[in-house]
Amino acid sequence: MDRIPQELTLDILSRLPIPSLVQSKSVCQDWRTLTHDQLLVNKHFKQMVENDPSFILQIMGYSIQNQLYFGDLSSDPNDGNVTMIAKKLTIPPLLNFHLVSSCNGLLLLSATHPSFELCIYNPFTRDYIELPKLSHHDGVRGFGFDPTTKKYKVVEISYKRTTPFTFSHRVVRFGMRRSHQTETSSSSLIESEVHILTVGSPTWRNLGCFPFRFMWQKSQVLVNRKLHWRTTTNLIMSFDLATEQFKEVPRPDVITSNSGRRFHELVILRGCLSAVSFDGNNQELEIWVMKEYAVKDSWVKQFNIGAYVPKIFQSNYQCHSSSNSRFYLPKNCIQVLCLLRNGGILLQYGNKAIVFYDSHCRTFQDIQVTFEGISSCFTAVAHVASLNSTDTFVDA
Repeated sequence: MDRIPQELTLDILSRLPIPSLVQSKSVCQDWRTLTHDQLLVNKHFKQMVENDPSFILQIMGYSIQNQLYFGDLSSDPNDGNVTMIAKKLTIPPLLNFHLVSSCNGLLLLSATHPSFELCIYNPFTRDYIELPKLSHHDGVRGFGFDPTTKKYKVVEISYKRTTPFTFSHRVVRFGMRRSHQTETSSSSLIESEVHILTVGSPTWRNLGCFPFRFMWQKSQVLVNRKLHWRTTTNLIMSFDLATEQFKEVPRPDVITSNSGRRFHELVILRGCLSAVSFDGNNQELEIWVMKEYAVKDSWVKQFNIGAYVPKIFQSNYQCHSSSNSRFYLPKNCIQVLCLLRNGGILLQYGNKAIVFYDSHCRTFQDIQVTFEGISSCFTAVAHVASLNSTDTFVDA
């Protein structure tokens, strides 16, 4: 070990998959010390970002939902079939929890606990931190890293209905600071109240209210150091973790026009903000990619994905032709998980199947997901595993 230059050692270790890197801590004390070196943490994370993502999966079901799995894709060199082996992870000592999101190798978990409701957990280092409790919660959440303060932040947006009377409140204007404003409401309105927590701080801060309601999404969309949501009126709104301000992001024309297409979800494809839509006949998904962030003219329709029924649904519903797929599997049951380096797209159908879509050949392949021999319903979140912790940061 002493004969190998440290720079070379760091380069070798940074190329290991995260399970092997964790195991390397047992080789000797020097290697254990290296795994806590921020240079290695950063270098390893940058290597992993360039690869196809792994996945954190949570089993759905009352008896076994308190379990997380780490899923990695593998391809059979003989027939090319893709499988995902999901290995059980050690979980924090929580009575009950729900996987919210992933950022820089850290997971945000919503927990059932008398003293806290949220915690941040690294499933490989097994470090976790409990977050202060909010007095109320019912809405959407986001989790990300602020590069200006080198701190992680958690955003929670809750909803309340205002009654028909004149009220004075703080309003968050897009790209502007908070201001007090008096408005008269002739009917009840839905308001979104925004709270933010800088991880390490003992209290949440109230950023005020704004007159939009966000759609819940299975995976958070963190692009360009900003969190993104779509509203019930089909706007795309970003929240800058540094300035803590909202701003509208231009949409692709297909969403704003009378084309008959429905805005389905926002996703991230290879670091780009992307929008998924489907037509009224439920025949085909379209994926639009914003090649240059915040530039409206950079939206490009990159993928068209036709109808498909995974085998697990064919057996359940005795549906053996794609012509019936729109009846049994509406497009709003499909989630775009990620874009792979080879151009393929991973899709999750319902909570039971992951499918590989070959965008070049326009073919589908069911991916066998094995939970140590147990097949079950699950939710999946793309995850870049790292040795990062909440008291350090990844300089990515």
